Amino acid sequence: MAKATTIKGGKFRVLLGDDSDPIVYSAACGFTQRSIALNKGLEEVNIPDCDDPDKVDWLGRDATSLSMSISGEGVLAEQSVETWLDGFDSIDSVPAKVEWEFPTKTITWTGFVHIESLEAGAANAGRATLNVSMQSDGEMVRTVTPATP
Repeated sequence: MAKATTIKGGKFRVLLGDDSDPIVYSAACGFTQRSIALNKGLEEVNIPDCDDPDKVDWLGRDATSLSMSISGEGVLAEQSVETWLDGFDSIDSVPAKVEWEFPTKTITWTGFVHIESLEAGAANAGRATLNVSMQSDGEMVRTVTPATP
């Protein structure tokens, strides 16, 4: 049986872009954990049995939308706090990129997100933390780039 090829957390990156042209992306300092959720909106419809109308219908589903949710948590870092706050304050979505860097390829999603929530916390004698939640705003374009030898 072949062993799975996996990646470490540092190869799973969430990057935010600036307003320059072309956009420059950088990882926000402080994240120690990050995740994405790919979501598909579905619409349900009953599909009847034409030969036996009294039979219980099977449920059909049609895809209606796609979205991405991005979340992260870690320490509240001075280097990135203004980036998070500016993105949250903005009425417009901000450029974002998610990367999964495998040994033979990198999978990247690029698009725009709204910073939905920021939650900061701290315990006595502990480090201040930050939890971030982002939601896609329009298409997150997926590309796969082979690793260069």
